[in-house]
Parts: sequence; C-alpha cells; structure tokens
Amino acid sequence: MSEVGRSYNIDPSGVRNDRANRVKVSVVRANNYDYTRVYAAVNNCIDLIGGLKKVVKPGNSVFVKINHLSPPSPPERGIVTHPIFVRAVLELLKDIGVRITVGDDIDSDGGDGFQVSGIRQICQKAEVKLINLREDGFVETTCSGLLLDKVYLSPTVLDADVIINLPKFKTHSLTVFTGGVKNMYGTIPKGHRTRFHYKYVRGEDFSQILTDIFSTVTPQLTIMDGIIAMEGEGPASGNLRSLGVILASQDAVAVDAVATKIIGLDPMSVYTTKYSHERGLGVGSFQHIEVVGEKLNNVIVSDFRLPASYSSVLVEHVPKFLSKFLLSQTSIKPKVIERLCTGCFECEKVCPAAAISINEKKIRIHENICIDCMCCHEVCRFGAIVPNRPLVGRLIVRLANLFRKLTNPR
Repeated sequence: MSEVGRSYNIDPSGVRNDRANRVKVSVVRANNYDYTRVYAAVNNCIDLIGGLKKVVKPGNSVFVKINHLSPPSPPERGIVTHPIFVRAVLELLKDIGVRITVGDDIDSDGGDGFQVSGIRQICQKAEVKLINLREDGFVETTCSGLLLDKVYLSPTVLDADVIINLPKFKTHSLTVFTGGVKNMYGTIPKGHRTRFHYKYVRGEDFSQILTDIFSTVTPQLTIMDGIIAMEGEGPASGNLRSLGVILASQDAVAVDAVATKIIGLDPMSVYTTKYSHERGLGVGSFQHIEVVGEKLNNVIVSDFRLPASYSSVLVEHVPKFLSKFLLSQTSIKPKVIERLCTGCFECEKVCPAAAISINEKKIRIHENICIDCMCCHEVCRFGAIVPNRPLVGRLIVRLANLFRKLTNPR
C-alpha cells in the first residue's frame, strides 16, 4: 500500500509510531521553464520516489488538479501552475497510456481563464481533456471531518482512478502557505468556498475545513511547481521569487512540510500540515520524512518573505495573558490603495460578506461588515488591496520573523 491512504498511528505528541518507514520527498533543481529541462527534472523527481508506474497503471483514468485561481492571469504572474510544468507531467502520463483529464473550478464570466494562463493551449497540443469542474456539477459526498460531515465534490475528481496534484509554491494571506493540501480546495464549488471563508474566518478554523476536504479527496501523487515561487502576500499579490526547485511525493502533506522547511518555517506552524499530520492523513514530522535528490541544506533560503498573517509562532511562545493583546495587534485587515485600483469589480464579486462597494472606481470596504477573510486581497491582481495592521502589530511580526530565523538556522 502506498503511503497515502495508509492509516497512521499517531501518538498524543503528534509523532507517527511506525518509525521503520519514512516517506520519501524528492527535491530536484530546475532553474527556468525551458521545456526540455523541466521535463527532465520532473521525470527525475518522480523516479526518485519510485517512478510514475508505481502510482499509475495503463488504462487508468487520471485527474490532474492544477492550481488555477480566478480571475485569469498569464503564467508570468506566478499565480497558476505553469503550463510548461503541466505539459511535462502530461507527456510522462501519456507514455504510460492513461485517460487524462486536467481541471480546476474557475470563474467563467471573465473570459476563458484557461486560455489566458496557457493551460488550454497545452492541453490541446497534448490532446488531453481540459475541464472547468463546474461544467459537470458537484455531488454530495460524506465527509468524516472535524467540522464537515458532508461536502460537495466534483464527480470528475471522485470517479478518477488516480488524482495527481500540481500545486504552486506560494504563500497565503490567511493560511501562511498554500500547497498540496490546500490545492484540493478547488474540487468543491466556488459558492461553498465563499461560504466557508465567511463562516470560518480564523486561520486555524479555515485550515480545519481545508483538512476536512483533503481527507475526502486525497491525491495519490503530488508534484509541486517551485521553479518560480511567490513570497510575501500570496497567493496572487505577492512577489515572485526564483527558488528553482520541484518537489514530489505520494504524500502531499510531506511535500508541504519540506516546502515550508525550505523557506525557514517549522512545518507544524502551518495548520494544514499540522492538522493533516495529527489526523493521520500524511506525514508532517521531519522525523519520518526522507528527502532524496538535492540535499535540503543546498536549497534552503533564509530570507523568504512571509505574509502578514505569520505571527502565530510568536503568540504561541508568550504567556496566555499576553496572547489576546498580541492577537488583537497582529490581526490583519484589508487596506485600499486607491491609485492602483482599476475598478475591475473582482473584489466586490468575491467578498463573502458583501462588505465592498465601488463607486466611480473608488473602493469602499465597510469595516462594520468586513470579516477580514482577505478574499479581496487574494483576488486583486493590481495590488490595490493589501493586508494592514497597527504599528505595534508590525513590530510584533518583525520579532516573529527574527524568532523564525533564530530557531530555523540554515
């Protein structure tokens, strides 16, 4: 049995008990999106963890879950899984002889987003089916989660023999990091994603929702595009950072753990990794992960910019009587930079609390209604909405980042 899908025995400290077996995560260098180099790197990355035939058999139906946010953006923005990266995976799958479907759930009212990102052209060239998941609808599925007992999932995903997960290496303004676990959030309808953002505002609670969904639709192989990553205020408005790495494993949780380690984060400070590990959905503890390929110390970066939401590490290391004050100061709220606004209305459409109005290209965020979910920031492609916190909070975050560097040396 593969590592994914096995029921792990977790002790109260969160450590997996079967110490004899460690999950392999491969890390391979790829410095740019030259197709020949990417193909070779992806192939090498998969071979290092046992090869593609270990996961996929001839004749299987395979769903390839890309990371494709709305509204549309070209690959150069570093928001979506790069089409060249997707092409390399598709060509490797075609060599085995499987039925492939590529997809994600994206808005369709802003033109053909797949065309803008280059994914449609790649799929047409490879003669592979591409689907916007909402085209086939969603079906109610039992979910044995902590917060969810049912969830609506794409039948295209549920009916696949194998799910291959292609997340983009990015930070996230609410969950700190978005990777293999969070990428499966796109298999549920947008309306439900919006509702969950409204209902579960705290990063910890929202991460439990993400883990619930991941527990119901778990990929058999995760390959992360970390060639060009996003730092700062991701997943759409951050800064591009050349990391030049590809990661792969049959365990998506382990991929996220290694990815966060590369950028100087304790994997367990990312709640989706922590919760998935504690529930036995994968391995987040480095004690049970074997990194193969590149040596981890050779790819770690010490100055990777984290989002404003990263302050939990410091808060967890102070007395309880101070934690409430620290949380009040470090909580982030959306701030409008009017000169950058184009009046595209995307923030107004995505806001789950209907807290945004736009008049003559001027955004107004109604603070008495805003739930600080940062969906508006996530969807803005022009940097017109940024996370903001009080001066004291900004100083606290600087201390948190200093703490991260001191406790996670290269």
